[in-house]
Amino acid sequence: MTDWPRVQLHVVTGKGGTGKSTVAAALALALATSGRNVLLCEVEGRQGIARMFDVDPLPYAERRIATGLPVPGESGPPGVVHALHIDPEAALLEYLSMYYKLGRAGRALDKFGVVEFATTIAPGVRDVLLTGKVFEAVQRNSRNKGAQQYDAVVLDAPPTGRIVQFLNVSDELAGLAKVGPIKNQSDTMMTLFRSPRTAVHLVTVLEEMPVQETADGITELEAARLPVGGIVVNLVRPRDLDEEDLAAARADSLDPGRLADELTAAGLGAEEDLVEGLLAEARDHAERRALEDSQREVVAGLDRPTYELPRLPGGVDLGGLYELAGELRAQGLA
Repeated sequence: MTDWPRVQLHVVTGKGGTGKSTVAAALALALATSGRNVLLCEVEGRQGIARMFDVDPLPYAERRIATGLPVPGESGPPGVVHALHIDPEAALLEYLSMYYKLGRAGRALDKFGVVEFATTIAPGVRDVLLTGKVFEAVQRNSRNKGAQQYDAVVLDAPPTGRIVQFLNVSDELAGLAKVGPIKNQSDTMMTLFRSPRTAVHLVTVLEEMPVQETADGITELEAARLPVGGIVVNLVRPRDLDEEDLAAARADSLDPGRLADELTAAGLGAEEDLVEGLLAEARDHAERRALEDSQREVVAGLDRPTYELPRLPGGVDLGGLYELAGELRAQGLA
């Protein structure tokens, strides 16, 4: 059972370096189960989705890139993940075409650089265009005839420090457009972004700065009346050692002779440099685990549903994304 049965738009944000794009991709795979169709969107221009799924760079068009997790015991096929790379220029041209029937005229504006001028001089307009396309994907209407309908949309959003500005488009445009179609569109989008159909999930790692930024992000989202989802703790280290061994490693009291004997028994060399290197690795691991445990307590104090994803030893490839998707589904995020 998912913790978020009413949510159609899953916004994934986090401090840079926490793996928010990886989490967004894994969440899309986890949601694409039991025949559900999911759209995974990115708005930062990095083509991260294409790299993670090992496909060609994405155009401004919805492309099928993967199937979801199979569900044991269900006979139907899993759902499908589509992907969309959104850029503001293409979104503006589509907006002009859909709402003002400016097909060729819109493309002519692009040639004269008007699109770039508009999105540079008024950054709020840029965010309206990016979020507007996400809104359109969630709430498809007759203006986009024959478009794929989605059960869920996952947005790989800007980092935590900019997420409120990015989603709070109505307030961002307050000094720029007090009336008119763009203002009306931004107000309409806010009805979705502030509704129970949306959840903003925050990705962190168990380190002081990312956890503090997560706490600050939750405060800012709540102040803007944007719905806070869960916290995804990413890159968690394995918990193979018991507390006694961890304490000994931190205190530098592990027995090097015992370690050398066990290496020899395993048929490995027990050179002094190897033993010293392993003891140093153990001490570093124990210290990091102690830091993680202290930050885990801070995360628990934020009083939000929390999900943990392991650090994958081989890095994140498509197989790793499916592994993480299984973890998210098992823990109830999807």
